[in-house]
Amino acid sequence: MKKHVLIGVCGGIAAYKACDLVSQLSKKDYEIKVLMTKHAAEFVSPLTFESLSHNKCYDDLFNKNIEDPIEHITLAKWADIMVLVPATGNVIAKVVHGIADDFVTTTFLACHTKKMICPAMNVHMYENQVTQDNLSRAKKLGYTIVDAEVGHLACNDTGKGKLASVDTIVKAIDAQFEKEEILKGKNVLITAGPTQEALDPVRFISNHSSGKQGYAIAKAAREMGANVTIVAGPTNLNDLDGVNTIHIKSARDMFEAVKENLDDANYIIMAAAVADYRPEVVADQKIKKNDDCLEIKMVKNPDILKYAGEHKKDNQVICGFAMETENLEENAHKKLVSKNCDMLIANNLFTSGAGFKTDTNVVTLFKNEERIQLPKMSKEELGVKILETLFEIESER
Repeated sequence: MKKHVLIGVCGGIAAYKACDLVSQLSKKDYEIKVLMTKHAAEFVSPLTFESLSHNKCYDDLFNKNIEDPIEHITLAKWADIMVLVPATGNVIAKVVHGIADDFVTTTFLACHTKKMICPAMNVHMYENQVTQDNLSRAKKLGYTIVDAEVGHLACNDTGKGKLASVDTIVKAIDAQFEKEEILKGKNVLITAGPTQEALDPVRFISNHSSGKQGYAIAKAAREMGANVTIVAGPTNLNDLDGVNTIHIKSARDMFEAVKENLDDANYIIMAAAVADYRPEVVADQKIKKNDDCLEIKMVKNPDILKYAGEHKKDNQVICGFAMETENLEENAHKKLVSKNCDMLIANNLFTSGAGFKTDTNVVTLFKNEERIQLPKMSKEELGVKILETLFEIESER
């Protein structure tokens, strides 16, 4: 089945190179549709793209002659990837801040799929801190950036801002879909979010986990072709399309859900922040405020990661997570060994860009005696890195 590539052409002089891009992609196993900003149409005729893509070119969000009154939504659902090329400083600024005021930016905002930005502009516009901040924001949002190159620009300046070569962009698009084949046919089991341990009908003990990292891994696994099940504690995140989501509250609930799905899983990724202890007794009625001190006896919850490690089969690889506030390497390596993990992802709560509720993470990856310190990256990028590394571990067996 052909993959659907949606090209958003913006109003820069490099718009003419988008013609070559559409031509090359059309010769591969892709179906192409093109959107244009009004400024882009000043550089290249929509008819050119219609001839190259063999599909209608879209440039007017309010065209009264169209049959579909919500074409931008229809196209967003149609696309397997949306690519902005050339992405001007203006359009980059819009899309990373949710501004949707034309066909291209409105469709980009509506897309719930892979997104790629190929910047091209004057060197001083590119190097402007505003543009650099916007590109950094795009990366944090999980968008793929095919960065501009250094060269002689149309304005006769020389520097970084030249659109990446068409071959480079084609390879980047190909790579997005090649990843899908890596986990095709694999079953991936992920835990995410916090657990809640009830004190009484009103109160519970929990933690600050948002579930973002677990959901980012689930999304990456889905896009890499896996069959994904996520066991999720209470979060504010929406269920992912195409992912089997099992909602739980307590650590014991999570334990039972994991046990039920463990045997069928090839990759087991324990990203949830599970409560180690729970109240021994849950009050039937709300605990009233009486004494100055309230004593609650706590008992251990099941160790889900340890159970998975003890029951690991030859065709399974397990990744654990460790959040530390001190002695990260010592504690993480100890957990890697004691829980019989193939890999462990560890970070320090006090590291800038890491921890709970962030969109980025800064982690150290432990496997056997190897320690790999990864730079700060989006949780989506880390999700891909984790899955690719687990695939390597499996392949080396």
